[in-house]
Amino acid sequence: MLYPLFFPLADQFQAFNLFRYITFRSGGAAVTALLISFLVGPPIIAWLRSKQANGQPIRPDGPDGHLTRKKGTPTMGGFLILLALTISTLLWADLANAYLWIVLLVTVSFGLIGFFDDYQKLHRNSHHGLSGRIKLGLEILLSASACIAVAYVTPPGLANALAVPFFKNVLVELGWFFVPFGVLVIIGASNAVNLTDGLDGLAIVPSMIAAGCFAFIAYLVGNAIFANYLQIHHVAGAGELTVFCGAMVGASLGFLWFNAPPAMVFMGDTGSLSIGAALGMISVVTKHELVLAIVGGLFVLEAVSVIVQVASYKITGRRVFRMAPLHHHFEQKGWEEPTIVIRFWIIACILAIAGLGTLKLR
Repeated sequence: MLYPLFFPLADQFQAFNLFRYITFRSGGAAVTALLISFLVGPPIIAWLRSKQANGQPIRPDGPDGHLTRKKGTPTMGGFLILLALTISTLLWADLANAYLWIVLLVTVSFGLIGFFDDYQKLHRNSHHGLSGRIKLGLEILLSASACIAVAYVTPPGLANALAVPFFKNVLVELGWFFVPFGVLVIIGASNAVNLTDGLDGLAIVPSMIAAGCFAFIAYLVGNAIFANYLQIHHVAGAGELTVFCGAMVGASLGFLWFNAPPAMVFMGDTGSLSIGAALGMISVVTKHELVLAIVGGLFVLEAVSVIVQVASYKITGRRVFRMAPLHHHFEQKGWEEPTIVIRFWIIACILAIAGLGTLKLR
């Protein structure tokens, strides 16, 4: 709203010329989202606590300490992230950008799925929420619609193609398979973040790091000069997603203030599903789906640990890990929660640096 309001006045007031710069608006979006989080966070958490007498239902088969340490903590804190992210994006971004609306609508839609899932858990006082089939069906429908929209908006030659890291001229034409591939990326990212969200602050910091990386990637991909210099594929208009990513960084940082150990609120599926879907959708638009697997490698490790655990138990009757996802394995080994969280943050930083390295190593 601020961009179309102030940028046309740049000829009369030179200061308004700042609004033409994506970097300025991205910084403004980050600060705005952070301030919104600080402002509305306490009343939202107080309201959630008043509506959730027992807090988020804790898995009875989870680590024993969770039943005592985390009991009574309210969930659905992802609503705070979505509120700050959405308002900040609408204020600072160019609302004429099609990519922006696709990513924003997917983020909010997955947040709604998570919201109803959290609501069902609270209503039943159980860690079981929406039916898995209903949940997956809605995710597939939304993701497929978004991928079709991206293919329609993206210029021919890039629309249905997959860029391969480390190779400057390699584009794999996926054809009709682009849609199911994009669906896999979006749903995979969404549920991987969801699986990682098991300890105070564990998921939000790697999400913030990944959002920061994709703010940088989106800016470079959307700028023809930088894209040509780095020999990456230029996607006209994708640079506006830098503003969205900036807002996500600010909203995540604001949420961390309340989610830091010991957490005052959990993000729940409302937050984890929407954050993961946003990262997946941005990677699809910027043609960096494979780089997301590196930047968000911590989420991949958590998801793979669950897949390996389930497959091993069904095939051999034995477990590979003491408990899955991976962070629970280390809890069972006796690691303290802050130790696990901070070490996983360090791993997320290392993987993010490696992911950004693919931009230059061609």
